[in-house]
Order: sequence, then C-alpha cells, then structure tokens
Amino acid sequence: MSINTQPILENEEAILYPLQHKDFEDLYAIAADPKIWEQHPNHDRWKREVFKTFFALALQSKGAFKIVDKTSGACIGSTRIYNYKEQEKSVFVGYTFYAVSYWGKGVNRLVKATLLDYIFQSLSMVYFHIGANNIRSQIAIARIGAKKIAEEVVTYMDGTSRLNFLYAIRKDDWCNMEQ
Repeated sequence: MSINTQPILENEEAILYPLQHKDFEDLYAIAADPKIWEQHPNHDRWKREVFKTFFALALQSKGAFKIVDKTSGACIGSTRIYNYKEQEKSVFVGYTFYAVSYWGKGVNRLVKATLLDYIFQSLSMVYFHIGANNIRSQIAIARIGAKKIAEEVVTYMDGTSRLNFLYAIRKDDWCNMEQ
C-alpha cells in the first residue's frame, strides 16, 4: 500500500500544508533564529544561504510541510516525511523545527501524533534520525513513545558526516499508547 507523503493534515491547533516555493520567507523568518539550531548537527542552518539549500531539498523531497497555527494563521515551523520504503512499510519523519515561541507548549507532540495517526493508516514503522547532541529532540521523541534502536553516521547536505541516533516507533506500539 502506498502513502501520500504530502496530504493536508490538521489537528485542533495546527494545519500541515504541503511545502511550496512561496513559503520560503515565512519559514526563513523562523529558521533565522540561531537558538533553533544550537543542538542540531547543522548549527549554521540559521544562515540564509544554508537555509536556502535546506529549503530546496525540502521541496525536492515531496514530503515537506509548512506548519500553521490554526488560531493566528501564522507559520510556526516545518516537518518532513522522507525515505519512504513501500516494501518495508516504513518511513522517516524529521527535519522538524518550530519557532522558539512554540517550544514547550505541546505543539510538537500534537503535530507528531497527527503525522503518526496518518502514517499508521498505511504503514507499520516510523523512524527518526536525531543528532547525538540534540538532547531537546531526543527527549521530545521519547515522550511520544519512540525508542532508540541504533546509532548511525549520517552524511548531511554540506557533505559532513555526524553521529545520529536512530529512533523508531511501531504501529502496534503507537496504537496501544493511543488507547
């Protein structure tokens, strides 16, 4: 069974829209905050030229989303479905970032739950790459029930390789958590 990697998804607080070229300035306005990238393996993604490459790759992935606050209509971040493997019934979710003003308010958990509910209608496994030094994201992903299953060296768009932790959550585990 295949999966549409760019549906419009919605929950009580946010709407995830397929990323479009016109979304660059809205997302860069958020991504330009160096605090967002402090623990990320790519610390300089706040720089416009670096973010341009990130954004172009997000568009090419055909799995990236712009996240919009339903109340204000403001763009608050981005996330991505990628590395879909139909035979394995698996996909990765990642490249997620939010405006600092939305940290600690449950938005990430709600967005991830919305994505997982959608993905698990068709697939049985979701993976996440988290930078080895990105403690904030490791804590957040563990809170939704993902388990660390491996360590991998990942090559980034700038050609450098860095240690990442591989987390996973199975459909059965997610469905049991949701009850």
